[in-house]
Amino acid sequence: MNEHPIQNLMTETMEKIKKMVDVNTIIGTPITTPDGTTVIPVSKVTFGFGSGGSDFVSRNAKDASPVCFGGGGGAGVTVTPVCFLIINSTGANILPINAQAVTSVDRLIEMLPTAVNKVSAFVENRKGAKEGAAEASAPVADGSEG
Repeated sequence: MNEHPIQNLMTETMEKIKKMVDVNTIIGTPITTPDGTTVIPVSKVTFGFGSGGSDFVSRNAKDASPVCFGGGGGAGVTVTPVCFLIINSTGANILPINAQAVTSVDRLIEMLPTAVNKVSAFVENRKGAKEGAAEASAPVADGSEG
């Protein structure tokens, strides 16, 4: 069975969209500064796609057998920068491009790396304090009391 012309129209439009948008559009190429900080741009990609068509009989046809097809398709893509992911010796941070996040979820996502870094530092400090306390309360090896 032959393919309908609308299939070719949709396939061609989707191929063009694939060429425009890839993973490097969303998560950009990392940039490393001389001090070792890595900056990764992050973008939001939105796209819309539509196509349509109709079969019809030509006005000039002598009988109803030659059916013609008329159709069209289109797509639009918007790439919006969202933030920069900054990774350095102190941890990872998100530097948002918008002055204020739109929703509470956006704010939570922006704060997540900072919160993880603070919790990790707290756990490390607690672990270090417990080890220091254990060493201070251990008996001295020379037989004298601490």
